[in-house]
Amino acid sequence: MIKKRYLFIGGVIIVFTLISLCFGFYLGKIEGEKLVIQGVINRDLGRPDTVDFSLFWDAWIKLQEKYVDNEELDYQKMVYGAISGMVESLDDPYTVFLPPEDSKIFLEDISGSFEGVGMEIGIRNNQLTIIAPLENTPAQRAGLRPGDKILEVDGISTADIGIEQVVKLIRGPKGTEVVLTIFRKGWAQPEEIKVIRNVIKVPSLKLEILDDNIAYVKIYHFSQKADSDFDKMALEILNSSSEKIILDLRNNPGGYLEVSVDIAGWFLERGDVVVIEDFGGKQPNMEYKARGNAKFSEYPMVILINQGSASASEILAGALQDNLGVKLIGAKSFGKGSVQELEKLPGATSLKITIAKWLTPNGQLITDVGLAPDIEVEMTEEDYEKDRDPQLDKAVEIIKEMRYNK
Repeated sequence: MIKKRYLFIGGVIIVFTLISLCFGFYLGKIEGEKLVIQGVINRDLGRPDTVDFSLFWDAWIKLQEKYVDNEELDYQKMVYGAISGMVESLDDPYTVFLPPEDSKIFLEDISGSFEGVGMEIGIRNNQLTIIAPLENTPAQRAGLRPGDKILEVDGISTADIGIEQVVKLIRGPKGTEVVLTIFRKGWAQPEEIKVIRNVIKVPSLKLEILDDNIAYVKIYHFSQKADSDFDKMALEILNSSSEKIILDLRNNPGGYLEVSVDIAGWFLERGDVVVIEDFGGKQPNMEYKARGNAKFSEYPMVILINQGSASASEILAGALQDNLGVKLIGAKSFGKGSVQELEKLPGATSLKITIAKWLTPNGQLITDVGLAPDIEVEMTEEDYEKDRDPQLDKAVEIIKEMRYNK
């Protein structure tokens, strides 16, 4: 069974025997204060034979012996912390260990229902950044936007803590308040924005038939149910008078790789490359190919993107641009070009691991670069204040000039 890849612009193994297996040796006996390591690194698995793991146990024993509040030592928490530190040493904000509570939060997030403020966050230029406030959520209603920098959460600086810790600070029960210190491009100084938490139910998509037989399709998130929801919506379009499609991927932070590939199959011929996974030479690149019915392959189409379009959104947009020449309208996308795989571990813990970087069908690397629109249209402060959408207006203008090829 193929593990699901989660493209997140988003964390320890809990018993000592598993730690020892992870590092390719097993534990011997303690002689005095020294732990004797019996066995050697498994070279067949490519593990280094120069690592002296006894240092870990030396430190562990010294803490047991000398820590002033010895009765406060939480050994399970210490194991979690040790493995979290190991993972954090990779300097990859998307590879994280998730203890039970964090693992539960992550699974709730990708299921599409949880309590909080409703936004996706990530790291951009070493700064915690809002990728996208989700549709009809407290974050969106409070005026938060893609690209906003989160400097503090309830007065706690975000400079030295990981994404998962920030998520725990922001999440909370319905009706409670969280204060975010935000800096936005064009502002003279940061501002505090108060957000009241609520139950977040993220819709997957919506369909609206515009004038001139244009199907306006907005995908909010590539959640577990987005592919089945898209299948139902696609049948509505096929049974309507629609002859053209505007696909809106703005503020869509991503989701499951497989879902974006499934949706791409409605537009691409079977066998067309949707995305390429580059494993950095550890194994051959993998091509994900369209496997759908290509019912919309001849529909005139444009795609809307902005700085909140990330990950699976960029995969779908890049695939349709490279294969069909579909024009992208709006602003440059976020640039989340890595693939995470969720490994479930014992004790309700999990490990989210970056296993590859992905390329568009033409071989373009997206990480930290993003997709540049063919037609750039920026949203101004006045546009936001007056609820105008010049990006959508431009998309309608362009697609009206296109001919239906069916």
